[in-house]
Amino acid sequence: MTPDEITALFTRADGSYLFARWGRPIVPVVFGVEDATLRVVKGAVEAVVTLANHKMSDTDPELGANLMVFFCRDWAELPEVPNLDRLVDGLAPLVERLTAADANQYRVFRFDPDGQIKAAFVFIRMDAHLAEVPADTLALSQAAQVILLWSDRAFTDISPLADAGGTLILRPEIASVIRAAYDPVLPGMAQDPSHGLRLAARVSLLQ
Repeated sequence: MTPDEITALFTRADGSYLFARWGRPIVPVVFGVEDATLRVVKGAVEAVVTLANHKMSDTDPELGANLMVFFCRDWAELPEVPNLDRLVDGLAPLVERLTAADANQYRVFRFDPDGQIKAAFVFIRMDAHLAEVPADTLALSQAAQVILLWSDRAFTDISPLADAGGTLILRPEIASVIRAAYDPVLPGMAQDPSHGLRLAARVSLLQ
């Protein structure tokens, strides 16, 4: 990928640049699925965290779990989840917007004072389209999209996954960006587009 293409991955629709990675070990918990699917989701998260050379843990000292993945059939189910409105500000209007847009997925991030990712909430509505997607594919896609604070346009036209002989894997260029993004020499949060150039330089060094 060119430096401009890498910078675009973190340039939002309003033109602002915003990059953030996790600053604490990731502790996932999954709601609304059977045990087999739960293991698939946690396995995908672990694979992407390992790729990033980041860490997972059994518990977050402040939150308990800091990556919460919710599967549902209808957005109206979310307000019924106990205490979810305390974790996600504006849950009721969010559900209204998701319903009106006929969306099937959404991610909410929370941040530590230094701007690094503190927690993430992933909401997946299993509509007819997602019901046809294999669990491992869906899990890997979500894990890739939650490991960094990507632009709201990053994967609008192109999936973070690629077909490798019938097996869907992370696109190599996206995997390279994830690895480079967690290089300790780079900041955990950045708002200056020049960060995209530094990130591109780290990608080149890792290839």
